[in-house]
Amino acid sequence: MLTYNECLEMSGLTVGEVNAIAEHEHVDPIIAMAMGNYLVEHQGEKMIKKIILDDIAKAERDRDYPHANLLRRVMEHFVATHPEADV
Repeated sequence: MLTYNECLEMSGLTVGEVNAIAEHEHVDPIIAMAMGNYLVEHQGEKMIKKIILDDIAKAERDRDYPHANLLRRVMEHFVATHPEADV
């Protein structure tokens, strides 16, 4: 059986990216990891970027500025490691 960390390593995503997808889609992180991996494997990087941007906007609406800042760092890393998202 694979561990969570082994699945994470194979997904091509970080914990922060998986958590952002889980938050947006209201699913458990392991489900979000599978969704994110599918999107990365099928040219869905722009969708992941949109998910993270949506999460940032919600955090700002909720005045949860520390969370919004965390998500901004997640976004910066995602775009840096997945340049297809920024095209």
